[in-house]
Amino acid sequence: MKIVRACIYPKDIQCITGRSERYGRKLLNRIKIHFGKEPYQFITSEEFAEYSGINLEIVNEYLRKVS
Repeated sequence: MKIVRACIYPKDIQCITGRSERYGRKLLNRIKIHFGKEPYQFITSEEFAEYSGINLEIVNEYLRKVS
């Protein structure tokens, strides 16, 4: 059984959305502000899915493929 990664990186956002990696970094920063996280904290797949409106199953399926 593969373990699904819990955190999202800019490269993941790039692959999921088709946008640039720079857009992924900016989006992660906006999500951190939205959830009141510190700059050094990670964004989970659940938080990304909630903020972006993308179904959590789609995000986790992508993470399973790349892990």
